[in-house]
Amino acid sequence: MLYCESPLFYQRRRTREIVIGDPSNGGLIIGGDHPVAVQSMLTCDTMDTAECVKQTLELVAVGCQIVRITAPTIKDAANLKNIVEALRAGGCLVPIVADIHFKPDAAMEAAKWVEVVRINPGNYADSKKFAIKEYTDEQYAAELERIEERFAPLVKLCKELGRAVRIGTNHGSLSDRIMNRFGDSPLGMVESALEFARIARKNDFHNFKFSMKSSNPKVMIECYRLLVARLEQEGPDWNYPIHLGVTEAGDGEDARIKSAIGIGSLLCDGLGDTVRVSLTEDSPREIEVCNDLLAQMSVLAAPIENASAFGFRPSDLVPGWPFDPFVYSRRSTPEIELADGLKCGGEQTVRVVVTRATYDKVAPRISLKADVKPEAVYDDLNVLELDPSQEFEINCETQLVTVKDGVALPPIAAFRLLGVRLKRLGRNNPILLKDCLAFEATPLEPKIALLRAAVVIGSLLADGIGDAILVRGEAGGGQSLRLAYNILQAAGCRSFKTDYVACPSCGRTLFNLQTVTARIKKRTEHLKGVKIAIMGCIVNGPGEMADADFGYVGGAPNKINLYVGKTAIKFNIPEVEAVDRLVDLIKEHGKWTDPDPEPATVLAAH
Repeated sequence: MLYCESPLFYQRRRTREIVIGDPSNGGLIIGGDHPVAVQSMLTCDTMDTAECVKQTLELVAVGCQIVRITAPTIKDAANLKNIVEALRAGGCLVPIVADIHFKPDAAMEAAKWVEVVRINPGNYADSKKFAIKEYTDEQYAAELERIEERFAPLVKLCKELGRAVRIGTNHGSLSDRIMNRFGDSPLGMVESALEFARIARKNDFHNFKFSMKSSNPKVMIECYRLLVARLEQEGPDWNYPIHLGVTEAGDGEDARIKSAIGIGSLLCDGLGDTVRVSLTEDSPREIEVCNDLLAQMSVLAAPIENASAFGFRPSDLVPGWPFDPFVYSRRSTPEIELADGLKCGGEQTVRVVVTRATYDKVAPRISLKADVKPEAVYDDLNVLELDPSQEFEINCETQLVTVKDGVALPPIAAFRLLGVRLKRLGRNNPILLKDCLAFEATPLEPKIALLRAAVVIGSLLADGIGDAILVRGEAGGGQSLRLAYNILQAAGCRSFKTDYVACPSCGRTLFNLQTVTARIKKRTEHLKGVKIAIMGCIVNGPGEMADADFGYVGGAPNKINLYVGKTAIKFNIPEVEAVDRLVDLIKEHGKWTDPDPEPATVLAAH
């Protein structure tokens, strides 16, 4: 199975067009040759019409092309009429998406008023009790019939009214039926979505798109790749558009890195027709990150028609891939000595290398016990620089290799091709990844340097390629070092600090996510290796927390439920004491350490 034309060159996946509203009157066409659309979601109560209108206008003002609003009940769905009417009366024609979980009746009501209805197959027609049950083929077929009875009416209504549908599965919120047959896996996510797509197609309805979201960028990448490969297998008329996003990415630099790894990797491979960056921040900030990320594609991906300019034969475009695109596995390499007493490759963690200039800036300010510190200096390494666009010979696979600066290929393509060349030679040399192969004449803005480094290094790490990394595009010494470690953490390669999964807030949210997230981080950010999920409501609760160690979930207004894994342990805790009780829970399970009174590392951004 293949999910793109080539791992080396960009060629956008050609999808069928779907219509969002009236394209002649403010609507959009998604897919085909149309530009990738950017979107976001409101954070306020759907019953607050005035605030919904205000937030929508704020999003549109910064370039948002599609706005999503949650509709948890029929009452909320009915109020979408008032919101849309107020927007249209004010001249705002942006398409509106109703976000539906659990309530098919709410979806039916919402479809009367908005251009798109988003449903989650994991909870649209199924309950989720984390029950273990073996389904016979007959029982499974009967369940599919029941799902069709629930979903087909919405399909028929959307077809009648000219609406679009987003079939959006989420890692961790799959139905018990799917979980028992396929597990909480990319395959389960894809099969869940395809079941609903088949119902739509059975009713000759094709105005829909897919999404496959996870808070883990590696899982998200695998899901989308598998989805597209499966659609290709189903036939040429299954070329439906794709909505890209890393869900519950959190806030700040970490959220941007996670989003850049997941979304950027797929965009570089030609996938994606609309994107949303989920931030636990004010929604307009999401649009800036979307646009910045899309703007990097011309630099990070070379069009497939440029292959001849680099001297490639057609047979080189889909070579023996150096990675399995559907199942993550780190590329096998021998263990070698990187620097005095420091090894890389093999089973060693991915190492962080810096330039001499960066080392001289940051080393005097870092203590020996610091978790964030340079592990080797590039200028001092025995590293062989190769041009993968040319054939080469290498006789020793304990030699560290990298791509030579100045190679006329985007870095992702260059390092993938390096892996291909080594594989053809039967060599497994450890590889040092670089975020760029040429320095900009003018230093990049920090936000752009972050996105480029995250896309390049994160994408390759998600492929299983890379034994050490070097970030040079960020001019600030301290910032480049922190960025390298943060990319490793976001890619799931190395844990040096607390990991947070936080939803971006919506009308379902039962507390102020930004305030509470900041409060929890202040108390727990020293817990290296602990993963904490902060969820505004049960929709983004035990299921979508997936692999978090602990969860802080809105259970009712001003009431919090605390989880260990996917199991609720404490219920209806007053919000004013919930953070303290979360700390107590972490202590009870032996995951707590007291913070160091003297920070090991203090690095300025520049």
